[in-house]
Amino acid sequence: MSRKARTQKDRSDDLRPEYDFDYSKARPNPYAAALKGRAVTVVLDPDVAAAFPTSEAVNKQLRTVVATVPRRSRIRKPARRGGRTTR
Repeated sequence: MSRKARTQKDRSDDLRPEYDFDYSKARPNPYAAALKGRAVTVVLDPDVAAAFPTSEAVNKQLRTVVATVPRRSRIRKPARRGGRTTR
């Protein structure tokens, strides 16, 4: 048996050979900075995820909910203290 065949046979993981990545050749993603802050990942519970066939379906339903909920201002104005002042 060749050395390469022994090495592949002795592996304890179930990865296929085509998924054997050579991380020494990896390089940073040049587009990652452009996406920073724009992508959000949310993990749904399995029972919730089963109700939606696609991510577009999830987004459509969430937009419907957001449209029906009254919006509150994110910036609260500080309360005025004291009485009226006259000039």
